[in-house]
Amino acid sequence: MTTKKIIAPVAAWLLAMGLLAGCGTTPSGDTSTGAVTDPATTAAAPTTNDKVQGVTDTEIKIANSAATSGAYAPVGVPFIAGLEAYLKTVNDAGGIDGRKITFLHQDDEFDPAKGSAALTEFVEDEKVFAIVGHFGTPVVAATVDALKEYGIPSVYFATGIGQLYADHATSNAEGYNIFPVQPIYRTEGSIMVAYAAGKFDATKVGIIYTNDDAGMDLEKGAVAQLKESGIDYVEQQVAAGAADVSAAVTAIKTANVDFIIVASIQGTMPTIVKELAAQGVNKDCITTYVNVSSAMSEAVVADITGKFDVYGLGWVDYASDVAQKSIAEYQAAVAPDYAANTYAQTGWIAGTFFVEGLKRLEGQPLTWESYMKALESAPIQNPFGGTIDYANGARLGTQEMNLSKVVAKTDANPAGWEQVEPLQGVGSLLGK
Repeated sequence: MTTKKIIAPVAAWLLAMGLLAGCGTTPSGDTSTGAVTDPATTAAAPTTNDKVQGVTDTEIKIANSAATSGAYAPVGVPFIAGLEAYLKTVNDAGGIDGRKITFLHQDDEFDPAKGSAALTEFVEDEKVFAIVGHFGTPVVAATVDALKEYGIPSVYFATGIGQLYADHATSNAEGYNIFPVQPIYRTEGSIMVAYAAGKFDATKVGIIYTNDDAGMDLEKGAVAQLKESGIDYVEQQVAAGAADVSAAVTAIKTANVDFIIVASIQGTMPTIVKELAAQGVNKDCITTYVNVSSAMSEAVVADITGKFDVYGLGWVDYASDVAQKSIAEYQAAVAPDYAANTYAQTGWIAGTFFVEGLKRLEGQPLTWESYMKALESAPIQNPFGGTIDYANGARLGTQEMNLSKVVAKTDANPAGWEQVEPLQGVGSLLGK
């Protein structure tokens, strides 16, 4: 694989277009005056995307920007390393249809303006074929509209923001050219409800959610699924980072729910759970995969023991034969320092999804249109997880998630989470 690192100027037009407003602040885990090079493809139906930029008889050129310096470098550096490692295995095996993949990368420092400028250079100057592994909530939030306007295939996003979600996209304006892999919070919210009903027999659900992007997107997905399933619910909103959530917890307790969704990420989730315990609530809770970490289990385990369980979703599962084979291939390809690095593994996943579309077109013309149709043609296997089906414009991210619960940390289980359910989707959980 050929890797190039390029430097791009800041695009002031983004400020004028308002694309920097309303950016998310939570990592999951980038033109001139904004004119596109071919107005005919702007927000057009996918059948008009016959572009072949970035493709020659010997090369397919792709790109991304990610934070490889600064506070998020511990995430961005291994993510890029995993992506590069996967692409190298493809190129070392001869590439796809005799074409090697050239990967351009720029460090955007988690800065929306720098990420936006990089995207402009990648698409308009470097003429890349696709954006692969778009990184971080602030940068993705600032550039997702531009990606849709360009119509460029965009595979894997290191974030779960709601702007990536589309149920039946038929045009790029609706996100047809967007192919998320990581869980999108709205999808995750619906899976939380499916677990509540399918595994815990919940008939009345309480939702406590934060007033940030993550909390509100989780709430939207949960409420949509609750209404579809005919399940009663009550909900309370709290401020992200709030130190006092007692009023919201009291309201949920008074409503006499039988299961609780904690739709909040790390800054507020422990506060909510601790308050539930303090008020004598004895109903089990479920929260987002973002909270399934040793820091979160350690923060709440003493408060909840003997009172209720806290469950969290997950989107990778190493138990299957597919995952075991993939882990062996991954560890043989990456530097030893990354053998157990989950961020590097997500980079490997990003490369896998992108290349799968190319493999499906071997011996056939490669254009934006044909590539996106290939991604939609059949479900794609996550090497470390379940499958994702993009058919009929479904841009939902991961649709199968497993379930873990908080347990006391031990030397054998330093994370303090124990998996209790395998990867499952809404349909299987609800018996559909």
